[in-house]
Amino acid sequence: MTDRKEHHVMSAVNAADLAPAPYAWQIRATGLKVRAGRTRMAVDGLDLSLGTGVHGLLGPNGAGKTTLIRALATVLRPAGGTLELLGESVGGQGGHRALRRRIGYLPQEFGYYKRFTVREFVEYMAWLKEVPKADVPAAVQRAIERVGLADRADTRMKALSGGMVRRAGIAQAVVNDPAVLLLDEPTAGLDPAQRVRFRKLLQELGTDTCVVVSTHLVEDVAAACTDVVLFAEGRLVFQGTPDELAAAGGPGHVGDSPLERGYSALLLTPGRTGGAW
Repeated sequence: MTDRKEHHVMSAVNAADLAPAPYAWQIRATGLKVRAGRTRMAVDGLDLSLGTGVHGLLGPNGAGKTTLIRALATVLRPAGGTLELLGESVGGQGGHRALRRRIGYLPQEFGYYKRFTVREFVEYMAWLKEVPKADVPAAVQRAIERVGLADRADTRMKALSGGMVRRAGIAQAVVNDPAVLLLDEPTAGLDPAQRVRFRKLLQELGTDTCVVVSTHLVEDVAAACTDVVLFAEGRLVFQGTPDELAAAGGPGHVGDSPLERGYSALLLTPGRTGGAW
């Protein structure tokens, strides 16, 4: 009995040694600065920590949302401060090949070969992300099914509607089961029914993934996001739950959106914009 118990304890210890190290935060920025172009500092002194869940990135046009998403995707290098993704420091001269295999990214505009079928497009992206060859067919099928394109898997990309192309873009972003998923205006071009389906997918992904969704649609944030990051002039204005954002707006007229009121109130309050709330 003692030998069996000791063996069980040793097995548990060995399993713990082999398990991946947990991260308190999947994304952590301290004083982060990122340039858009050569001169403009689009992200200017950002302090932000994000863990598992769906984080809605809100802000007016020109706030720096896309620049931040591109920095998180390791497309842009920080110009100052620090940025850590999954425990790895981002920046400097080194590459981030291994890290990128664990990131899913959907930019606002993405390129694709129009003669690819949906399946071929997602397979190609799986290959670029170095998904193990034996796992690719199942991973591609699962990603296509998750975005509701199983019946269009063998349709050429050029024959798809704009909304379907967007859904194919989401499929390629999740094909590698990323630990960090970055989506820049993912519901652009989706009809209301497709947006509802996409919000459900976000909720599923957010149970074990750090999902960052840049959007201008407050209703997407209310329906799918665990918290809201309000961003303006390259800095954090507010971070909290959708209910906390709604409460910041105070009472309004019947029919007004509480989230819209909170959004407007925080952006218009003197001293809020450009500083941490």
